[in-house]
Amino acid sequence: MTPTTSSVVFWRAFGCLAIFFMLSPLVLVVVFSFGTNELATLPIGTLTFRWYSELFANTNFATALRNSLVVTLSVGLASTVTGVLAALAFARWRPAAANGAIMLLSLPVMMPPLVLAMALATSFSASKFQLGLHTVIPSHIVFTQPLVILILYAQLSSFNFAILDSARDLGASPWRAFRTVLLPLIGPTIIGAALIAMAVSLDDFVITFFTIGNGMTLPTLVWGMLRKGLDPSVNALGALILVATIGSSMLALGLTRYRG
Repeated sequence: MTPTTSSVVFWRAFGCLAIFFMLSPLVLVVVFSFGTNELATLPIGTLTFRWYSELFANTNFATALRNSLVVTLSVGLASTVTGVLAALAFARWRPAAANGAIMLLSLPVMMPPLVLAMALATSFSASKFQLGLHTVIPSHIVFTQPLVILILYAQLSSFNFAILDSARDLGASPWRAFRTVLLPLIGPTIIGAALIAMAVSLDDFVITFFTIGNGMTLPTLVWGMLRKGLDPSVNALGALILVATIGSSMLALGLTRYRG
């Protein structure tokens, strides 16, 4: 059945409205971060970098930024290393067994973040663990590692491991065969998967809030600033988080050759 012109126009207009509805709040955060108006209303006034200057002068921002970098880089490295090893193992399993194992590992991703955060916080409390960055990092790995495994397994499941076995038969050690044969082929995918894991970790609030104790990261700093009142510098902080998250995600999708 060929769609009529009116139906095509309607669905295109509906799609444009849906995109506008989803993206306009993000655009407004960035716009308000450059305005002199202290209230988040239009007009924004003249252009200024005042709120960015006040944000950078805030000592809590430096602490939150440092903690976010520690968590994000640690989570990205740990998720990538363990994810590569797991994906290599699953790629050599029978598809049914590999899919079952990956489904079990992906259960934390399917759970509501609040439920997962409460479960993690309860586990740490029952184990007498003092909350801090050392509890945030493994908590983030719980939901970032499955993403890395899924991305890498999608490529390795169709990889011809006979090439790797041939390198071993010719005398290459397991590490040299991985470094010279497999790594050049899947390197961009590994980097892309790591960036996605880091972007998800950087943007997380709920699980971080439940597992960090008295510390703070950038998302929890935003929450703390909003609780004290409407601070215009929070728009500047939100804009920085948006740029970091969206930028790393787009770079990751390009490196992994994502096609939807």
